[in-house]
Amino acid sequence: MLLSSFEAFLKSLKTNSLFDVAMSMRDFTPIDLSTHNSELNKINVSSPEDLEQFIWNALRTHNANVAFGGYLEKRAIYQRSTYFNQTNPETERNIHLGLDLWIEANTAIFAPLSGTIHSFKNNTNYGDYGPTIVLKHHIEEFEFYTLYGHLSLESIEDLEVGVEVNQGEQIATLGTAGVNGDYPPHLHFQIIKDIQGFVGDYPGVCSQKDLEFYRENCPDPNYLLKINRGQ
Repeated sequence: MLLSSFEAFLKSLKTNSLFDVAMSMRDFTPIDLSTHNSELNKINVSSPEDLEQFIWNALRTHNANVAFGGYLEKRAIYQRSTYFNQTNPETERNIHLGLDLWIEANTAIFAPLSGTIHSFKNNTNYGDYGPTIVLKHHIEEFEFYTLYGHLSLESIEDLEVGVEVNQGEQIATLGTAGVNGDYPPHLHFQIIKDIQGFVGDYPGVCSQKDLEFYRENCPDPNYLLKINRGQ
């Protein structure tokens, strides 16, 4: 696949780990939460408890600390919330635009790149991000944003817009299901080219009819994170 100049730029960047720098790629395992995964038919994906058990079983099976995946994944887990408009097939939002990294609550999150705090907010719709931070980056000729969702409430206390964040600096900790939109603990990480005026928020799930726009505006987060188990 031919990469755009922005995608090639993202791939060229040297980034810091989102988690403990002592982690290796062997600590990560891919997980499939798409509608195509028949294993999910055995559980109630609308139940945070059932979904959490499925994820932790995958971690144990693969002797990993982090389960990751989900970019452009069509999922059934959003059907539990009217926030995703599941009553209308044309506008139903069920395609995931970020990369999810499933790991224990209270895990420290570090900035993969230097930037500034663009905005932050507690997005409290059922199934939403909960506490969220958006960083703004201006590197070479490119300006873009990274979003960190499902954080702890403490992560957005005493923040100030415009404050500089250094690469490798701790910016947050992960929240529990009680504050993160009622999901098993995880980080939603997303790259955004044009923030479109959003503050402390940006769509992390889209409909099929809007997919081409969001695919271009939200490139694969793995261009930055470069997670590939076994390397």
